[in-house]
Order: sequence, then structure tokens, then C-alpha cells
Amino acid sequence: MRKFLPLIPALIILTVLMFPSGCANTTTPPTGGDKDTIPPVITKIFPLPGSVNVSPHRTKIRITFNEYVQVKDPNNIFLSPPLEKKPKYRLDGKSVVISFESDLDSNRTYTLDITGAIGDNNEGNMFPGYTLVFSTGAQIDSMCMTGLVQDCNSLMPVKGATVLLYKDHADSAVFLHRPDAATKTDDWGFFSLRNVQDTLYRVYAIRDANNNNIYDPESETVAFLDSLFQPKTVYTDSLYELKKFDMKDTALCLARKEDIALSLFREKPSKQLIVKKERVGLRTAYLTFMAPGANVHSLRIKGLPQEKLITQFNPQYDSLEIWVNDQRKMPDTLHLTVNYDKTDTLGQLVPTDEKIKLALDKKLRAELQKSSRRDIKHEDTIAVYTSTAEASTVEQYGFQLEFKYPLIQEAWDSLLMRSVNPRQQEAKMKYKVTRDSTNLRRFTIMPDDKLMPGYDYFLKVPHRKFRDVNGFYNDSTEMKVTLPNDEKLSSLTLELSGVHNKYIVELLTEKRDKVLRSYIIEKDMDLLFPYLKEGSYCIRMTEDLNRNNLVDTGNLLEHRQPEKVKFYKLDDQFLIKIPERTELVQQINVEELFR
Repeated sequence: MRKFLPLIPALIILTVLMFPSGCANTTTPPTGGDKDTIPPVITKIFPLPGSVNVSPHRTKIRITFNEYVQVKDPNNIFLSPPLEKKPKYRLDGKSVVISFESDLDSNRTYTLDITGAIGDNNEGNMFPGYTLVFSTGAQIDSMCMTGLVQDCNSLMPVKGATVLLYKDHADSAVFLHRPDAATKTDDWGFFSLRNVQDTLYRVYAIRDANNNNIYDPESETVAFLDSLFQPKTVYTDSLYELKKFDMKDTALCLARKEDIALSLFREKPSKQLIVKKERVGLRTAYLTFMAPGANVHSLRIKGLPQEKLITQFNPQYDSLEIWVNDQRKMPDTLHLTVNYDKTDTLGQLVPTDEKIKLALDKKLRAELQKSSRRDIKHEDTIAVYTSTAEASTVEQYGFQLEFKYPLIQEAWDSLLMRSVNPRQQEAKMKYKVTRDSTNLRRFTIMPDDKLMPGYDYFLKVPHRKFRDVNGFYNDSTEMKVTLPNDEKLSSLTLELSGVHNKYIVELLTEKRDKVLRSYIIEKDMDLLFPYLKEGSYCIRMTEDLNRNNLVDTGNLLEHRQPEKVKFYKLDDQFLIKIPERTELVQQINVEELFR
């Protein structure tokens, strides 16, 4: 053990050099002195780093600092392999004493990571981090590995995900017991597992909502590596990827190389049942199912003919809307019987009748009891709908009308569409109307003629031409949209080749939090993204292998990854920077991108 004593002074010096400043809070410093911005420094550790034959009984770790500290986030005190209960801690002077409620395993290498857990007592300067390794056996495991955990759709790094290594290669291991090694991802989704055994592992990552280091498919997301993994790198103190970095130093953090990459996704629940039911209107209700792909055989409401019901599933088939197309006064409670494939006690899907009471809540009951016309609002007596048209996308998506309730009377030929050119000359326009395939209440009105920049386009919906299931008629409205005519705007054209499958191609904002325009392609073609302001954008492509126009999730037990998503990379960056007044053309070989 004495051979490790020289490491302590070196560790102190290295910590100070690598992290010259910390993050201070806004508390007022003591009068007469400069504000403390230096993070705490370790001065003593017991047991020493690299200790072997540490007793597994009532093990305690004492870490002493050069100043008084506080534990800011106990969840960041992380032991690998983890125990059933999280480590406990107490403060003793300038020391943090960490203990465990159960004995450690014998002949096992352990790592204790305190990165992001501790700050100084006065200013809250965070200690940058440290990982202590020790063994309850005669030797220290020597291998290490690194990786990246990202979201399967945005490919953004996932902070705080738990990475799990299992020597048990059974598919059920991640559901049943704790791993043989584990760690947390940092702000960049990066992880490093050091001092692990030289053997084959199953590798998983989870968003561990209950911090039990076991995968709970009902509430957590998961990622897995397709094949078994054996670490190839021997741990040394000089390995760049295993150093502790300031998470705000982008260049240093991005320079780390990973051995593997994992994409987190949410699995479809394994059980099927109705988890929520609600009456949301006098003639409207909805059912929510636990799993997508619900199979409903029949719906019956007591006292109403079958043909009086209008129903619609969402695209995932896990939410069902129900409307009653009957003008009679509705009772306070609708008695609904649903026959659907429900999971039984043996885990099998069995056709089952389920009786559901859909009662009016207090708000809806108050609507029924309105006694004077002064209590009735205008929107209570009309067919409510929303109308939208975006200037930058109207030539692709047209004008959108979405009614709150299904229509029982339509007069689409009554719509009036016209254009006004910059010289104020007006012209009538022809159009086509299509009903949305996934929403029977939404309609697209698309002009027949090509739309021109600088022109004003109007769509008028006349009064009392549409009637909904409540018996109400629409108000009139007129939408106006003008195609952008700003000379500073730019465009991006993608010349796509090597298209051998079906793909969803999307233009996203710089933060990847909004889709600006989307196309679905099945062959080589050029895609135009016009009217772009100066800035940075992302191109996301999803391989739609089952051709359902959706991004499908994966399945752990079936070893099926979520549908593959790629972001186009230009000049080693995922962002495409578009200056103003530019017509940018970019060639992309889709086959090579997904190879």
C-alpha cells in the first residue's frame, strides 16, 4: 500500500492545474477578502487508490479535502458494481465518509466516482471529480472502455444515463439483477468504465428513473449493443479519455474518442390494456391504451345504434377518440362496452369485453346546466375550427383546416380562393381538398396553380357551410398568406442519390428541437428547402424500413434497434451554415450515409 503514497501530492497538483476556477454562486463573500473561486482539493484518501484486499465488511471510504465541503448531489456518489442500496455519506470535519448498507462482494474490483457530487461549503465551487479504485481481492482489474449515449431520434447526447455491463449474457439479465459494472454519462453523453474485468459483456444503457440499476421497461428508456463486447484497452493514468474535464470546455470534451455508441429508445409496453378513459365533451370521449397497435373489435354505447358512433385511432394506435353523431340530449353517463385484445394473466392477448362508464365531470355538467343565454358563449354554439397557413411552407403544405369535432355536413366547393399580385390585380384560383389520412377532422386545401413570391393569397370559408356532430354550423373566416419576398433569404437544395429504401428527410433548427420542413422519398430526387434565414440548420434522415411513414422504436428482447437515424455531416460538422442571399446545393449519397 505504501507504493501508492506518492500519488497523493501529484493528484493534488494535477487537480489544481486542470481546474483553475470553479462555478461560484451569488452569495456575498466575506467582507475584506476576494471571493473564493477555487474548487476543493483532495488531501487524503483512505483506503489509498489501488488498494487490494480491502475488507468487504462495513467498508468505509474517507476522502479529506483542503476545506470544508458539502455534498451537493448524493446521486452522483456512484459505486460500481452497484449495490442494492445507494451509498450513504456523512460529513466529518473536512472529510466526506462514504459507507455501504450491505457488505461488498469478495474478490471484486470496485470504483467509487464522486464527479459532480461535492462542492465547497462557502461559495459552492464544485469539485471537478475523482474516481477511486480498490479491490476486495488480491488484484485490480485492468481493462477500460469508453462510449457515447445519445437519443435515437435527435442523436443528441444524453446526460445522466446509466451504462451497464453484464457478464450474464442472458436477455433477461438487465431486467432481473444489477450489473457487473456501471457508470453515468456526463454532460456530453460520454462515459468511461475503468478497471473492469477482461471478459465478454452485454452492454446496455438506461435512463434509470428509480436509481435501482435495473431496467424497468414500463417507465425507462433503454439502449443496447448488438453484439457482445470485450474491452481492448488497458487502463493507465495517461489515457486522455479517462481524465476529468470541465464540461464547459467543448474542444477538450469533443476530442475524446469512444469505443461504442448507444442510442436510447422507449420500448413498446409488453402489456395491452386500457389505462385511461375520459369524457371530454358532451358527445366526445377518448381511450388510451398502454401499448401501441391496439386491436379493437367492437364498440357499443348503451341505448345508441352502432352507426351513431364515429371513431378514430391516432397513427400509433394507442389512443382512440369516440364521437356520438346524435342530436338528442346526452345522458350524464355513457355506458361503453369495448371488445379488444387485452393481455391476460398469462401474458397472452385475448379478446375481452370491458365495460366503461364515461361520466361528465363538473365542468361539462355545468355546460349542460346553463340556463340563460348570458351564460352561453359564442363558441358554444358554432362548429369550432382552426385555420393555419405558413408563408414559408404553404406551397408544400397548403392551407390547413382542423375542426374540433367531426363534420356531418360539408360544402368544400363553397370555399373561395383568390390571389392578389403586387399590382393589386385579383384573380380567382382553383384548389383541391384532401382529408388527412391520420385525422378525419383535418383537411388540406391546396392551390392548383404555382404560388409566386410577393403575391397575397386568400382563402375564405363562408358562413354556415359546415356542420359538426353537435349540430352546429361554422362561422366565416378568411386566411391570408404572402410568400416571402425578402432578398436576404436563402435556399438549400439537396440532390439525393443512392436512394434504395423509403426515407423521411427533415430540415431541423440548430438545436434539433423543431422540424421546419419534411419530405418522404423513395427514389433519387432533388429536394428544395426555400425561404431560409441566415443561420445553422440540420438535415435528419430516417430509414423507414417498414414503410409506415413513422419513426419506429426498437425492441430489446427481439434484438431490434430503432429505425436508423442519420444526420448529414458537412465539413465534420452536423450543422449546415447558410449565409444570407445564397442558393446552396448539396449532394448526398444516401446509401453511403447509412452504410
